[in-house]
Amino acid sequence: MNYPSFFEPLQLGSVILSNRIVLAPLTRMRAGAANVPTALNALYYAQRASAGLIIAEGTAVSQQGQGYPNAPGIYTPEQVAGWKGVTDAVHERGGKIFIQLAHNGRNSHSSFMPDGGAPVAPSPIPPNLPGFTRDGQKVPIEVPRELRVAEIREIVARFASAAHNAIDAGFDGVELQAANSHLIDQFLEDGSNQRADCYGGSAKNRMRFLLEIVDAVSAVTGSLRVGVRLSPFGQYGGIHDSNPMRLFTSVVKELSRYNLAYLHLIEGRGSEIGLADELHADALDNARIFRPEYEGNLISAAAYTPETANAAIEARYADAIAFGRLFIANPDLVARIEKGLSLNAYDRSTFYGGDAHGYTDYPVDNRPSSREK
Repeated sequence: MNYPSFFEPLQLGSVILSNRIVLAPLTRMRAGAANVPTALNALYYAQRASAGLIIAEGTAVSQQGQGYPNAPGIYTPEQVAGWKGVTDAVHERGGKIFIQLAHNGRNSHSSFMPDGGAPVAPSPIPPNLPGFTRDGQKVPIEVPRELRVAEIREIVARFASAAHNAIDAGFDGVELQAANSHLIDQFLEDGSNQRADCYGGSAKNRMRFLLEIVDAVSAVTGSLRVGVRLSPFGQYGGIHDSNPMRLFTSVVKELSRYNLAYLHLIEGRGSEIGLADELHADALDNARIFRPEYEGNLISAAAYTPETANAAIEARYADAIAFGRLFIANPDLVARIEKGLSLNAYDRSTFYGGDAHGYTDYPVDNRPSSREK
C-alpha cells in the first residue's frame, strides 16, 4: 500500500472516515434549471464516493447568495429533492458527504438578485473580479450595496435554514464557506469590511457574522456536523486584511472552542489565492502555522500531490487532505494512490460549466498495481 497514513480511519465529528483523502468543494457549474442538482451531478459525486469525505461544491443559501451560472442552491424544495438524489447515490456506494453552504456577497451580479438590485456586501467596495450575469455573460463589475444590520441577521437565518434543508437532503454535515472572498470572508477582512457598527472595526466585531452563523447552524445540526473553511493570506477577488496573521489566529482560536467536525484551511499556493509575502511561500504553511491554535480535526487543501499530502499528515500538520483538480480528473483517486497507479491529466477548459465531458467521462484505471500482479 502506498502512503499508509492516508488509510487510517478518522473520526470527523459525527462520522468516521475510512480514509483521509477528501474531495474538495469545487465550483463546476453544472446544475440544472432553477439551480437544481440533476442525475448528472449525482453520477459525478457517486463516481468519487471512495473519498473518505466528499465536500460538495459551494451551494447558495438563498437566491441573493447565488453568484455563478448553473451553480446549485439549497433553498427550494426542488433543490433539496435534487440534492437528495446526490446523497442517495453517494451513500449507496458507502461514501460520506457534506455540503458547502455559501453566499457570494459582492462577487455576484444584479441579474442574480431577487429584486434586480446591486449585490450585497459588508461595505460598498467592489472586488477586482470580472462580473458574470445569470446567463453567463461577462460584464463590468458592479459596486455592491452595504447590508443593513437587519439584513445581516436575515442572512444568518438563511444559513440555518439551508443547514436544515441539507439534513433533509441526506447530507452527513455542512461546511461553511468562509474562504476565497465569499461573503463571510468579506466580513472578516478589513480590506472589504469598513463598517462602523457591531459587524465592523475590531477583529472581534468582524468575526461576529461568522460566529453567529456557526451558532445558528450548530443549533440545527449539532456542532459535530459543522466544518468551516478559511483561506488565510488569500487574495482572491482583491480580498485582503491589514494584519492577516493576527486576524486568522484570532478566528482559528475562537473556532477551536466550538467542538466542530473540522477546520478546513486553504494553503497559499492554491491557484488564484496568492501569497501575503515571502514568509508564506511554503505549501504547508497555513496548516503548520495554525495547527497549534486549533484543537480538533484539520483538513488542508490546495495544490497537493500525494507525496506532499502524505508528508503533511505524517508531520501532523493536518488530519486529512482535500484534493481538487486531481479528483476532477481521477474519480478513482483513492485507488490510484493506494495502488501507486499513474494519474490522469486534467483538462482545465472543462472545469466550469458544460455537460458530461470533463465531468463524468474521465477514465477509471482498473489495472492492478505491481504488488497485485
